[in-house]
Amino acid sequence: MSTNSNPAQPPAAGQPDPSRPLRVGVVGLGFAGQAALKGYLALPDVEVVALAGLEADRLAELGKEHSIPYLYERWQDLIARDDIDAVSVATPTHLHAPISIAALEAGKHVLCEKPLARSGEEAQTIVDAATKANRVLKVCFNHRERGDVAILKQQLDAGQLGRVYYAKAHWMRRNGIPGMGSWFTNREMAGGGPLIDLGVHMLDMALYLLGEPRVLSASASTFSELGPRGLGGSQYAAKQTVGSAYEVEDLATAFLRLEGGGVLQLETSWATFRKPGDDFGVSLYGTDGGAEIGVENYASEDTLRIYTDVAGAPAEVRPRVVRGEGHRAVVRDFVGVIRNGDWSAHAGRDGLARARIIDACYLSSLEGREVPVVEA
Repeated sequence: MSTNSNPAQPPAAGQPDPSRPLRVGVVGLGFAGQAALKGYLALPDVEVVALAGLEADRLAELGKEHSIPYLYERWQDLIARDDIDAVSVATPTHLHAPISIAALEAGKHVLCEKPLARSGEEAQTIVDAATKANRVLKVCFNHRERGDVAILKQQLDAGQLGRVYYAKAHWMRRNGIPGMGSWFTNREMAGGGPLIDLGVHMLDMALYLLGEPRVLSASASTFSELGPRGLGGSQYAAKQTVGSAYEVEDLATAFLRLEGGGVLQLETSWATFRKPGDDFGVSLYGTDGGAEIGVENYASEDTLRIYTDVAGAPAEVRPRVVRGEGHRAVVRDFVGVIRNGDWSAHAGRDGLARARIIDACYLSSLEGREVPVVEA
């Protein structure tokens, strides 16, 4: 495939025709796949051409409900279609690389669920494929699109908190292992436990808010105390079992040193003895102010606090927060980049950077030492 010497101008042969809808296919029929599907269906200039997934009943149901003409059990058959411009990959993590790379090599743009891959090395192969093909690769970090994150980002960009020197991010569950014996608890298929599953969301949220400082090193510990004993499973999990033993951590904590002297503390669990619920958030401590996003059980209102001084006295501001659009916003941005953007600037490098940091955390836990982060 020919490449373009001017990265600001994608090859004309690869440009979608602006006079017709962008044609997409979705691989994966779980929550993430259906969220992406709804995002595409909400856009007037997009046509969902095909779905692929192994759940025959759900595949038929979604196809009928949304009048999608082509339904496949094999993702290879969807990617082989020459009338598809872009593909969403919403499958178990071990399939992200083979599906994404095949789609990119076939000249299709890719929206991949988080994490981009099971490791930094694997993520690099996907980014390399996007770069070589000059196609868009976007990772679905949908929690960036929360309303509270948008407000806090505006405050940070305006300098209201000054220089943020310490940050904490967490996602903690009491009983939240997403399927005992499923691919989630299989190390080879998932790449890890809550650190790579939930922690990557909070890592992304914190680094996005902080303006993408480089993470220099990680000192981390992981624990597997409840899952191997059959404790901590979620009553809401409906993941198909693959017969795996519990092979991953159920709690992780990491101390990350940032370029410029700042620090980010990351904490995440699927299962631990704490108050019931499924809670996540970010705390920021700056030279001129502080802030907290605290989300309990996926709440979307009254979740943001900003701390400052007014006339020399401590003050707390509670901005009015509106619900963000999540996956829908990610999908809309993905389509917008394909239509209007510089493709070379959207090759999944944020997903690669997160994968490199997660790698360092797991290695640090394994070796019991602080580990440098490989620069993405």
